[in-house]
Amino acid sequence: MTHDKLSTAPSAAADLRAAFRRHAAGVAIITATGGPGPVGFTASSVASVSTDPPLLSFNVSRTASCWPALSRSAHVGVHVLGRDQIDLAALFAQPGADRFGPGTAWHHGPYGVPQLPGCAAFLVAAVHRRIEAGDHVVVLARVLHGTSAGDAPDPLIRHDGRYLSGLHDPAHSPRGMG
Repeated sequence: MTHDKLSTAPSAAADLRAAFRRHAAGVAIITATGGPGPVGFTASSVASVSTDPPLLSFNVSRTASCWPALSRSAHVGVHVLGRDQIDLAALFAQPGADRFGPGTAWHHGPYGVPQLPGCAAFLVAAVHRRIEAGDHVVVLARVLHGTSAGDAPDPLIRHDGRYLSGLHDPAHSPRGMG
């Protein structure tokens, strides 16, 4: 197999998915207002882009149920999840789920963005640009406000299609590190 030619075969998408299943990533929930109520989804594509100005990015599928609202929203909330928030991550990842139903604690935060309490960090950002990228959209947003938990909880991590409960998970720590 040679690597000097870019693959355009149908297997390239499967190759990409397989490679990124092996890439551990932090888990966040993106929220916004729009339409009949709040929307949100679980993301592992959140990245810091710049500190001057303070920009972040995330990706969202154009077929996601929340995309119509996100495509019009001026502000988003980015909730960085801690190791004890696996159930919340799973709820916001489940298609068709009532994400803001009676079982979900939330309130309107700055700029009216839905805010979920108890997250490791919370950022409110103004949408700066939306960039079409294949079947997804890359959203660039300028951070306006942020809070972080004082005790720096272990992060929630997504790897190989499952959630891992942070850095100190004995089942996934190097020898002698549990």
